[in-house]
Amino acid sequence: MNGYASLVQAMVYLAAGVISVPIAKRLGLGSVLGYLIAGLLIGPFALNLVGAEADVKTFAEFGVVILLFLIGLEVRPALLWRMRTAIFGVGSAQLLATAALVGAGSLAFGLDWRLGFATGLILALSSTAIVLQSLEEKGVRQGPVGEASFGVLLFQDLAVIPLFALLPLLAPHGAATLSPPSGTSVAGALGDLPIWARMAAQFGSVAVVVGGGRYLTRPLFRFIAAARLREIFTGAALLIVVAVAALMELVGLSPALGAFLAGVVLADSEFRQELETDIEPFRGLLLGLFFITVGAELDVGLVRQHPLGLAAAVIGLIVAKTAAMYVCGRLFRSPHRVALTTAVGLAQGGEFAFVLLGFVVGAHVMDGALARMLTAVVAVSMAATPIVTAAYDRLILGRDEPGETPEDIPFDEGDPDVIVAGFGRFGQIATRLLLANNFKVVLLENSIEQIEILRRFGWRVHYGDASRVDLLRTAGAEKARLLLVAIDDRDKAVEMVEGARAAFPHLAIFARAFDRRHAYELIKTPGVEVERETFESALNYGRRALLKLGLSERRASRAAGLFREQDAELWKQLAPLAGEEDRYVMASRDSRETTEKVLRAEMARIAAEEAEEETRAARKGQPERVERPKERV
Repeated sequence: MNGYASLVQAMVYLAAGVISVPIAKRLGLGSVLGYLIAGLLIGPFALNLVGAEADVKTFAEFGVVILLFLIGLEVRPALLWRMRTAIFGVGSAQLLATAALVGAGSLAFGLDWRLGFATGLILALSSTAIVLQSLEEKGVRQGPVGEASFGVLLFQDLAVIPLFALLPLLAPHGAATLSPPSGTSVAGALGDLPIWARMAAQFGSVAVVVGGGRYLTRPLFRFIAAARLREIFTGAALLIVVAVAALMELVGLSPALGAFLAGVVLADSEFRQELETDIEPFRGLLLGLFFITVGAELDVGLVRQHPLGLAAAVIGLIVAKTAAMYVCGRLFRSPHRVALTTAVGLAQGGEFAFVLLGFVVGAHVMDGALARMLTAVVAVSMAATPIVTAAYDRLILGRDEPGETPEDIPFDEGDPDVIVAGFGRFGQIATRLLLANNFKVVLLENSIEQIEILRRFGWRVHYGDASRVDLLRTAGAEKARLLLVAIDDRDKAVEMVEGARAAFPHLAIFARAFDRRHAYELIKTPGVEVERETFESALNYGRRALLKLGLSERRASRAAGLFREQDAELWKQLAPLAGEEDRYVMASRDSRETTEKVLRAEMARIAAEEAEEETRAARKGQPERVERPKERV
């Protein structure tokens, strides 16, 4: 392919993504489905704007290579240990259970048991790219569902390595060969070697990657760091990825697995964070490129020939994988909602299915016709994932059904002193102080996952939306003395204090504010007091930093106390300007300068006093000044 043709293909890929993805997002379909549709339209089986099928597979393989490198960077020993249950427990159980279900379904359609088992193992893998992209778009990558999904996906990625060794053993007797994965060129380099020599070369290559990564990459990156050229870090990272991928391809292993291994080797490096930061801007674009190539892989002609059979296979795969993952999650004590959400998200086929299907065809485990059908099943299941998850979010997560909500716990008899709305990381601390002083507290929380976890620790938490006046009344708001609004939804918090004030005028209300602007919104409701969730912790954080830098306890505490006083004055001054952006910004800048001047003057005064005290102490013959008790502010 000449340079002009390459530029045209790059332009086609970029144009397809730029046009299709915003339209899909506007229609509520998500960016993943937009990329898949774009690939379907420009692919060799539709408009044929991107060349031959081999070109599409090359682009797809490169997308997977970069994705697996980024995932490998996250695989640190501490992470593996912390998530050992999700990775090695739930992950292994899901793989085996799904393979068994899909394999049993294949037997029902008359396939040989070896062929059915191979099909089950290949289809048991889920799409790391699609699932992680979806989790990040929804903002749940770091939550219970995100951790469970990542653990299972990580085990699946690790399992691909032994699958390359296991699958050829499922070929009919006398037909097995160790052909390389699709897209590799091992035949030209190691094709004439016996099997044991190939395996030795593969293990040796892995040892080279691990040893070189551990002992050579650190000196290399230190040398690069001395040049202070940030872009060279990116180039060095890409060099390592491409070099390792080329080595893996040479010895007959997947380049994507090589990239993953390179990421794992660098995960403990002191330069890991820098590498992640430098490569992160490329991540979304490369994932988009991968999704486009997946859409282009779909054989439209095959879909037209067998629409009903293909639809039945896709539905069967999604149902089987959802059922297997849900049961495994519950067996390992995941909450119902977490297990079900994770299962639905992992119900599609995976990108490694394309690699493994090409591999098993070369190893004579499967014929080409069946492999093409399974490729279409995997591609359609990927394309259907955004639709399936959107339907699940709206039909299941969007409404409370009997059995979906936690078991009702009756409210205790007697009138509560305090009602706490929101029992997360903020509300828990305040509640424990109240309980320690013998106040009667009613806890309300609207996160089902959070309630199920809290009840395991013995907390009596009631499910419900505390912005509903009838729920507050049932909880005892008419007799309670105080309502603590500690939820993490800004708009819902404003709605809650307005409703509570209107329905219960006697009730004192303390509300959690995300920042100063949110606090101003909350105090528009009469009688509401607010606490900015990070102000006191940040102030104490700064005080400890001053101590670490050598200031005395007196100076550090006085600086924090004076800052608190000045901020309280600033709070009152800016309240009338909260809705006027320009005046608010100007007044904030002026007040900040005033606060800094006052702080500097006060610190200079205290420093002078301390110097004078040390001088007097020295005159009395004392070797050192005794630290005075902490000044109360």
